[in-house]
Amino acid sequence: MFGYYVELGLRSLRRNPLLTALMVMAIGFGVAASMITWSVFRAVSGNPIPEKSSQLFTALIDSRGPNNNKGEPPLALNYTDATALIKAHKAEHQTLLYNVSLSVLPADSDSLPFTAAGYATNTDFFSMFDAPFQYGSGWSASDDERHAAVVVISHELNEQLFGGADSVGRDVTLGMHTYRVVGVTAHWDPKPRFYDLFDGNEFGEPVQMYVPFTRAIDLQIDTAGNNNCGSLMDYGNGREAWLRGECVWIPVWVELQTAADVARYRDFLTAYADEQQRAGRFHWAPNVRLRDVANWLDYEHVVPSESRISLMVSLGFFAICLINTIGLLLAKFMRRAPEIGVRRALGAPRRQIYGQFLIEAATVGLAGGLLGLLLTAVGMLGVGLLFEADIARLAHLDLSLVATTLLVAIFATVLAAFYPAWRAAQVQPAWQLKSN
Repeated sequence: MFGYYVELGLRSLRRNPLLTALMVMAIGFGVAASMITWSVFRAVSGNPIPEKSSQLFTALIDSRGPNNNKGEPPLALNYTDATALIKAHKAEHQTLLYNVSLSVLPADSDSLPFTAAGYATNTDFFSMFDAPFQYGSGWSASDDERHAAVVVISHELNEQLFGGADSVGRDVTLGMHTYRVVGVTAHWDPKPRFYDLFDGNEFGEPVQMYVPFTRAIDLQIDTAGNNNCGSLMDYGNGREAWLRGECVWIPVWVELQTAADVARYRDFLTAYADEQQRAGRFHWAPNVRLRDVANWLDYEHVVPSESRISLMVSLGFFAICLINTIGLLLAKFMRRAPEIGVRRALGAPRRQIYGQFLIEAATVGLAGGLLGLLLTAVGMLGVGLLFEADIARLAHLDLSLVATTLLVAIFATVLAAFYPAWRAAQVQPAWQLKSN
């Protein structure tokens, strides 16, 4: 019977072309508006590292005092505190990082130099954040200690420099210095980029390379990201004074497996701040924070307000479209009251009437879903008019969105058809036979 009802549904689409077109358009436009905004919302609000988000914490210490931060520590650490935490090694895995931008000199003399963006970090970065590798691996802890001239490059940069070949062991010139390639990451671009919210790179371009933090400090590679000195007017005289000063520019992350580990590390941060107070560096009570990935994203308000608003507006528009669809389906079904009366008189139970009309509604929903897919694909071209470029480029029509669009269109239409189908099933056979 299912196949027969599907055939009836397809015939019904052709029987009332104008009514069918109105329903298909209502569903198509409604689902397209919802899916376009949903594609953006899911990209900016997703969990970027679901397997470990509750185990990764950013460590913050108030190095400025309550009068400067409204009770909250700065969003990163200065060099003194960041390196002290790493040196203390109170977490099994820990990393620090800052933005760098280096000129790249291709081996091909005919190619022009270009600039690559990346991070100065340490070896734990790759294991903590589950960076996948196409070739090789991250550098070793001994490379960090030796301030080695090594580099991990991205899949995209490897394609540009070495044509995609295994480049492990080869040399590349960055910032007029030679580095040995030890690893090539596979395509990896977590969104939002949770580990670098301080620099506003949560939706930035993919990272191209990683160099050892110790090596970058030796070469005096300045940060290409934020350098927040708060209300300080005197940053010191020269790089060394700035480096040892109170300007914050280095995020620090630690991996803590259990609640007990979190408590111990928080106690360590408090003890460290208390020690700085006794040393005369801090003149306020210890004020520290440990925020995991979810809390950090929420605290930094990573999900743009416009994405929430546009999603709510589009869902409201979709609801209006469905209300109109209910009216159109009711008119469509009730016009066939004589047919329903004959079927009921011949012994068809109400469940068969329900089944016929709900399957018929599903065919309308499928047609609306196909139209919605086309409109969604077209609408993706205009996402940049509503959102910033970094966010707009995250919206794309993939297989999951295609499946979601069709399923939502069919399910919503079937849901909207329940009342019209119920009304149709209540038709009294005697009245229809008598009047016709």
